Amino acid sequence: MSFTARILLLGSGELGKELTISLKRLGAYVIACDSYAGAPAMQVADAAEVFPMLDGERLAAVIASHAPDLVVPEVEAIRTEALAEVEARGVTIVPSARATMMTMNRDSIRELAAGRLGLRTSRYRFAGSLEEVEAAAAHTGFPCVVKPVMSSSGKGQSTAEAPADLRRAWDHAVAGMRGDRVRVIVEEFVRFDYEITLLTVRTREGVLFCPPIGHRQERGDYRESWQPAAMSEAALRDAQAMARAAVDDLGGYGVYGVEFFVAGGEVIFSELSPRPHDTGMVTLLSQNLSEFDLHARAILALPIPAVKLLYPAAASAVILADREARHFDYEGLADALALGGTDEVDLRLFGKPTTRPYRRMGIALASAATTDDARRLAVRAAAAVRIRYDRLHL
Repeated sequence: MSFTARILLLGSGELGKELTISLKRLGAYVIACDSYAGAPAMQVADAAEVFPMLDGERLAAVIASHAPDLVVPEVEAIRTEALAEVEARGVTIVPSARATMMTMNRDSIRELAAGRLGLRTSRYRFAGSLEEVEAAAAHTGFPCVVKPVMSSSGKGQSTAEAPADLRRAWDHAVAGMRGDRVRVIVEEFVRFDYEITLLTVRTREGVLFCPPIGHRQERGDYRESWQPAAMSEAALRDAQAMARAAVDDLGGYGVYGVEFFVAGGEVIFSELSPRPHDTGMVTLLSQNLSEFDLHARAILALPIPAVKLLYPAAASAVILADREARHFDYEGLADALALGGTDEVDLRLFGKPTTRPYRRMGIALASAATTDDARRLAVRAAAAVRIRYDRLHL
């Protein structure tokens, strides 16, 4: 059998699973890599590798053994220096080794946005110790947000309301860090009206934008997302201009998830991911091409038609675990799907092999005539799906 491309996927969670499905539909051969066996993308890929991707020598060896056309990072915990070395030998990193190195670390991407590009960001300082956190908070003021420079899904993030909270915030950030750099960003708490993700697709023909996605977070992690997010034309133009400047500087091809706060009409750059974004899972229902289809087409240099919304509004809501377990199943799927009525409800269960508190195990998707209706329907559908734990095997 011949393939359009041989792709090594670094990270095999729910985003990697959906991307693998999109790539397989286009004839790609996918090798899914992660630090544990049975990860979601491994269940649909052609081959799998299990190893710690912070091990640079092992990472380079796996890349060499599979000789991929493209290496596609999907997680933060990667020895990015090794990617730069293999790229120098002619292997294509998506979107590029430089983009991956900069965006995997909040310090690099923030300095690019605020320094090199002059984008509006919150006040911030970096810190490598509790004493430096205290000095940084004196600069940003209270409340302030303390985050590891390298983490994902809100891990290690918390808000300090007063100086007495800084030790707790520092300890929480250190415990939630990915990688081996003990460093945090301390940033001003932005009192925003709303926040959005602007999925920005960099292709060989230019930059495309998906309609903005609104989202709600808890514990620094997304709980709901909806599309389209209501915002003024002026604010959308500002967000698109900033996103374009950032992705054009970083280069390469594929989907970038660019996050912004909007406060009183002012658009403030927050973060950027060089890959499909968790809040963008709503596009599995909302768009003619999901963010995963767009990423697959962009990295394979395939044509992309105009991005269109299929419904007036669509939303996603997460299905969370509440404890650690190795033996579990799901109930309530029929109840959840029956909620749609004349609207549409769908589910995506990720197939993760274990649960833990607050771990995303799936999402509910819903469409409706309005954003509020879609959100309510998605939340109800997610609540109808229950994880049934086998207490004999806990």
